[in-house]
Amino acid sequence: MRGAGTTRTEAPAAIPDSRGLPWREELRGRTVVVKFGGNAMVDPALHRTFAQDVVELRHAGLRPVVVHGGGPQISALLDRLGLEVRFEAGLRVTTPETMDVVRMVLTGQVQRQLVEAVNAHGPFAVGLSGEDAHTMTAVRRPARVDGRPVDIGQVGEVVAVDTALLDALLEQGRIPVVSPVARGEDGQVYNVNADLAASALATALGAEHLVVLTDVEGLYANWPHSTEVIARMTAAELDALLPGLASGMLPKMEGCLRAVRAGVGRARVVDGRVPHALLRGVFTEDGPGTTVVPDARPGSDGPGEKEDGA
Repeated sequence: MRGAGTTRTEAPAAIPDSRGLPWREELRGRTVVVKFGGNAMVDPALHRTFAQDVVELRHAGLRPVVVHGGGPQISALLDRLGLEVRFEAGLRVTTPETMDVVRMVLTGQVQRQLVEAVNAHGPFAVGLSGEDAHTMTAVRRPARVDGRPVDIGQVGEVVAVDTALLDALLEQGRIPVVSPVARGEDGQVYNVNADLAASALATALGAEHLVVLTDVEGLYANWPHSTEVIARMTAAELDALLPGLASGMLPKMEGCLRAVRAGVGRARVVDGRVPHALLRGVFTEDGPGTTVVPDARPGSDGPGEKEDGA
């Protein structure tokens, strides 16, 4: 069993029976990347519950990696400073002044609070940004609105991930908490959408699951005319829907699509307003939210999810 700088042997902890969630032996040792965002970030009770759940994943033998957002906190500070808050194509327009605020809030405020919350349950969490050890390298991300190009500033698209630091932390039993800020080979620092950063890390780490916490129940089948949630879909089915999605869901579902097409076993969007949504997103096969799975392999009878031991 991986430790965290201790010689004590830890027995894997089962998920508490009170939550009615099954222990899944095949997940032991697998990496799970979690995007933490939405209401759970600003609700103190949900924040504490999330931290507890992350540690329970670690005790249960999984290797969690957390990528956090910080949109509401960034917007609040920009407003206090009298700087413009503007979004295009679902992404924050990031001027050099905005980038300073993004770095300050993500690595100096949100990350520290999350690390503190996780470490209340044991000395596990380690904070870093994509800049550290060149973990994430990005280039300027182009954007289009109504078919025309728009300048969204220092918004980055991850083009390379160096997992050496993350691998070392995971082998030590630590829980990396990653801020989605990346370096560019052009010397610029880039603001990376947290959903897409989580997707890139999940792919590079060969994660079994990507879980994205958000403020809705999942992907709606016919929003805004219906609140019926699509429970499960293949990558091809999501690809067909992607162009028509609302801007808020677009990067989340784009991240899920990229991950499963690059080898991640499955990606799930879950409602972070529900306590213990993370555990349900990992330990249940068809729980709440929307699950995206790879397309069926040729000659197979179902979706091409990873087989046990893959």
